Amino acid sequence: MYTRTSLLIVLLALLAGNAPASVTAYVIGDEDVLKISVWGNQELSVQVPVRPDGKISLPLLGDVQASGLTPHELKIKLEQGLVKFVKAPVVSIMVTEINSFKVYVFGEGITRASAAPGGAASSGVITLKKNTSLIQLLAQVGSLKNADLKNAYILRNGQKLPVDFVRLITRGDISQDVQLASSDVIYIPDNFDQRVRVTGAVRTPVTIPYSEGMTALDAVLSAGGFTEYASQNSVVVVRKEGEEITNIEVKLRDVMYGEAKKNVSLHPGDIVMVHSSIF
Repeated sequence: MYTRTSLLIVLLALLAGNAPASVTAYVIGDEDVLKISVWGNQELSVQVPVRPDGKISLPLLGDVQASGLTPHELKIKLEQGLVKFVKAPVVSIMVTEINSFKVYVFGEGITRASAAPGGAASSGVITLKKNTSLIQLLAQVGSLKNADLKNAYILRNGQKLPVDFVRLITRGDISQDVQLASSDVIYIPDNFDQRVRVTGAVRTPVTIPYSEGMTALDAVLSAGGFTEYASQNSVVVVRKEGEEITNIEVKLRDVMYGEAKKNVSLHPGDIVMVHSSIF
């Protein structure tokens, strides 16, 4: 139901000039690598990793907290510290390796790609190399044809963000796109209960996405049609509503011969069973 074609709608909207999710300054994190240059003081210019405790080690200044700061904030902090040793210090900071920007993607609603661009896995922990919005991430991780977008969500600092995945993916509503932050959790469940199963005497028993207006005949045709042994007037739609299960008999042979009123509109989760003829 939701494929890369759906995402293409959104990406085309971005290219057309609609405003994307706002871009925020990158925040330095553990395991990032920084190139720090002090103008006119080559001996103070270094390339250093951010340690697991969030600190970096620098000449003259020793250990300095870097994690949690933007490069600009760290620049100001270092210039304030170096003023004791260097006249009017000018510091520049470049993040040469981004290793801390990790997000977590879970749920069976993603049809796995072999690997996301750059070798990143399509689920689990994904390390992002630049500021990335939700739609940009979803375009990487795989197909959403089996996704239950209505119940998908982003969790940030223990709180669900007000993001409507249905509006974003199916309607191209860019206002629902958000800039991802490190440690965000993106959960996309499977829409199995929203699909229709076709079993029995059909050419290709199959599970298909439910679509508005789908009928029992539509489902059978999606399964390749009847086999030569099918009893075309002996079709049952099995429907579960709460704890109650209902069997609805459908005479599809009569439907194909013009009695359209005998067709049955399907609901998400229905099972269409085609019985075989004894003879």
